[in-house]
Order: sequence, then C-alpha cells, then structure tokens
Amino acid sequence: MRKSEVLAAESVACLNKALCHLKDIWEEIGIPEDQRLQRTNVVKNHIKGLLDMMITEEESLRTRLLSSIEACHKQLDTLCLELQLPPFEEERGVTMLLQEKEIRTQVEVLVKERTQRMQQLKALTERDQDLCDTLCSDPYAFDPNAVPSLEQLDGFRQHIASQTAEKERRHAEFVVIKRQIILCMDDLDQLPETSFEKDIVCEDQEAFCLSKDNIASLKLLLGQLEDRKAENQAVCEAHREKIQELWERLQVPQEERALFSEHMVTSKKKNLDALEAEGRRLMELKLLNMRNVTEAIRSEIAVLWEKCFFSSDQQQAFVPYFSDDFTEELLGLHDAEILRLKQHYEEHKELFEGVHRWEESWRLFLELEKKATDPSRFTNRGGNLLKEEKQKAELHKSLPKLEKKLKAQIDVWEQEQAREFLVNGQKFLQFVEEQWELHRIEKANEKLERQLKKSKQIEVDMLYGTAVTTPTKRRFLGSTTPSKARKVPSVRTPGRGKPPLAGLQERNKENMGQVTGLGVPLQSGGFKTLASPQRNFSINSVASTYSEFARDLSKATNTKSKPDILNSTITHL
Repeated sequence: MRKSEVLAAESVACLNKALCHLKDIWEEIGIPEDQRLQRTNVVKNHIKGLLDMMITEEESLRTRLLSSIEACHKQLDTLCLELQLPPFEEERGVTMLLQEKEIRTQVEVLVKERTQRMQQLKALTERDQDLCDTLCSDPYAFDPNAVPSLEQLDGFRQHIASQTAEKERRHAEFVVIKRQIILCMDDLDQLPETSFEKDIVCEDQEAFCLSKDNIASLKLLLGQLEDRKAENQAVCEAHREKIQELWERLQVPQEERALFSEHMVTSKKKNLDALEAEGRRLMELKLLNMRNVTEAIRSEIAVLWEKCFFSSDQQQAFVPYFSDDFTEELLGLHDAEILRLKQHYEEHKELFEGVHRWEESWRLFLELEKKATDPSRFTNRGGNLLKEEKQKAELHKSLPKLEKKLKAQIDVWEQEQAREFLVNGQKFLQFVEEQWELHRIEKANEKLERQLKKSKQIEVDMLYGTAVTTPTKRRFLGSTTPSKARKVPSVRTPGRGKPPLAGLQERNKENMGQVTGLGVPLQSGGFKTLASPQRNFSINSVASTYSEFARDLSKATNTKSKPDILNSTITHL
C-alpha cells in the first residue's frame, strides 16, 4: 500500500475521532439534538468545501499539465522542423509531470539552439555584407529569417573565408599596382588627373573598392603608364646612343661628360628634356666640326670593314670615304653607310665572330709553333713547356672542328644571300687552305735551315776537333778529380759519357743531315780529308743523327789512321 493511501486512511480515522470527540462534548454540554444536527452539518459542509476546493485545485493542475504538454508538443514539433532535426520521441509509461518536464526541457534546449544559430547567422550576414561592399560582389544567397542548419552555417563560414581570402589577395594586388603606378607617374612627372587616378593615389587604401572591374582598370592604367615609360626609355636610349656617338666623334672631355652622367642613367621626363637639349647642342657642334666628325665616322667604318672582312674592292666601292669635300651631304652618306655596316654586322655577327675566333686560334697556334723551335724553352722550370705542348695539341684538334663548323655556317649563309662569303676578297675556306699550306712550307724551310746549320757545325767540329757534347750541369758518373796536367782535346763518345737528352736527340735526329762536299767516309771509320778553297781540305759527313755521328767517331778512334786520315785524335792540316 502506498504511503498516500495509509495517510488517507489515517485522515479518515482522524475525522471520525474528531466527530466522536465533538459528539462527546456536545453530550456533556447538553446540546440539543437539533443543534447537534446543525453543528454536524456545518462540520460536514466545511470539510466538504475544503475537499472540493482541494480537488478543484488538483484538477486545475492536471488541466495545466495537459495544456503545457500539448503546447510543448507543438513548439517542439515546430523547433524540430525549423532546426531540421528529427521529431522528438517521448518516453513511454511516464507520469504526466515527468512527461511535461521532459518535453519542456527539450523545448528550452531547442529554443537556445535556435537563438544561437540565428545569432551566428546575423554575424555572418553582417560580415558578408562588409565583404560585398568591399568586393562589389553579390551577398550570400540565404534567407535571413529562416533558421539555418549546421551544414548551412558551415557553408556560409566557408563562403566568408573564401571572400576574406579574395579580399586580401585583391588588396595585396592593389597595393603592389598602386606602388607601381605612383612610381610610373613619378618617372613621367605626371599628376593624377581623373577621379579614378585620384582615388588610387590620394585616397585611403582601405576605402578603395576592390571590385574585379576596378582591379582590371588598375592593370589597364598601369599598362598604359608602363607603355609610356617604355617609350620614354626607348627615346632616352636612342638619345643616349646618339649623344655617346657624338661625344666620341667630337671628342668631348670626360669632365664635361661626367656632369651629364645623371641623365645617362634615368629616364624621367626631366632626363628626356635634358637629353633632347644635349642632342641639339651636339648636333650644332657637329655641324661646326664637320671634318672631324666625318673622319671619326670613317675610323668606325674602317673598324667595321675589318670586322666584316671587306676586301679592298668592297672598300673602294664606297666612294664618299675618299672625298675631301666635307659637307652635310657627305656626312649623311657616311652616317647611312655606318648604319648599313652595323646592321650587316649584327645580322651575320655569329659568322664573323666565328671567323675571328679561327684567326685568333690560328695566331695562337703559330705562336706556339714558333716557341716549339726556340732552344731556350728547355730551360723552363715552371711547367710552361708542358702547358704549351698541351695547348698546341688542343688547338691542332680544335682548328679543324672550327673550320668544319664555319664551313656549314658559310654554306647556309651563301644559300640565303645567294653570293659567296669572302674574307678580304677571298673565299674563306680557300684562305684557310692557303694558310695551312704556307705554314707547311715555312716548317719545311725551317727544317732545311736547321739541317744546314747542323751540317756546318759538324764541319767545324771535324776540322778543329771540337767536342760536340750535350750540355749538363752534373758530372759524368765515374769521373775523377781533374788534374793540373793539360788534357788533349778529344771527341766524347756516347759509350764513355752520359747519353744526350731525349729532346736533343730528337732535334739532332731531325735536323742533322749529310754534309756534302766536305769529306769522304772511309771503311776504317775515319775521314779522308779533301782539298777545300780555304784550307785545302774538306770533310764530308754521312751521319744523319748525333748518335750515328758519335758512333762513327768512336770507331775512328780505335782504328790506326794514315797521315791523310782524320779521326778523333789525329788531324793533318
């Protein structure tokens, strides 16, 4: 049994006990029956009224609970629909109070959720409006009165983040373009004229509308200013080239040029004006110094003729070059000619430079060849000899490759120009072949000259018994301390002394030849003297190298000779 039921039974017992107590009192007092009936009726009515009032209040509570449950149900359904949530499911088997409390609590939670979403939506809408005003874009498509879902809020945030990034990008681009525009205007000495230019230069950066059209207009304005700046620079460069050329021709002092150095670097409006003024001044000076200017141009033409390998006939073809009538017309002809030559050189610069490289390589090759025949090169102690030999070998390999490459370029050039490529009036390849042939002939002549020189030296040695030895700084192995006694001159043989250096052997082998008309070799190893115009005898050597010559002398030393036989120890004059 519930406690409330026990308490109700106790209440009934209390009521009965109270009525019995009243009855006893009334009997003790002696209250008549009709008054007892009246008093009992009052007690009954009082108790009944009190219970009726209590029942009414409890029934009202029940009604309120039912009404609240119904209202909360409706509100809950609406909130779930607005918040795009699934319908609320009630717990079954609960009392009316618990049901009402649960529904009411859920309603309060959803109302709070709805309020938060609407606040977030409001903040995002305000931020989106600011971005739209800055970027001149359309607002985010969303009903401001509808409750957004969580997914919609996330999408809205992503849109705001994207717009914010776009704003920052456009703002950074605007700052860079604005700086460039200001610099260009400064270089051009130009002030903002239109309202748009004033908004760019003078207004606050944050107040500028970063619309796509404005950014495009910014780029267009910058492009126009840069084009004008480039035109100014091109004009200034043309003036500078002309001024530099006139300075050289007129031999303007360096001090005077230094005073004008500022305008030779920058290309602002003031620099352009200064360059134009200087150009006019120099032109006036040029007219006053026509002869000097013409001769200066002729010097440049001569340099270009050399660079372009013009022959004398081609040079003679420009008749004004040899005229002494220094007029403005003559100067104009020279200006036109040097312009033509410069253009001709630039168009075929690669080919001309290739020919110059060949000439330079050929000149270096000849120098190394000349050094190779210099006896003093063997005194080198710094490794230059090896370097020169290596460099000469590399040039000997690279020259044919360069000639082959030039031949291909010349073939293409001749096909394009429909004429022959000449170097100083001669076909280049023919010129190369002639240079190689001349070099070969010169080498042969040098070899012959060395052979004749060696032959003459051998004749002198044979006549006077002079020793032909290889220079050395060290003693021969096995040598003793020289005595004070006078030694008889003798010709050293390779078997008794240090062998000649390999380099000298090769040179002697190459250069020593037969000496005709000086002597006749004998089977005994000596040489029979013959008459000569000077001392009534001559020597004829058939030794082609130093080694053979020394070997013959060694044999002659060990052979008994007759009075008319010449060996290493006996000489009959």
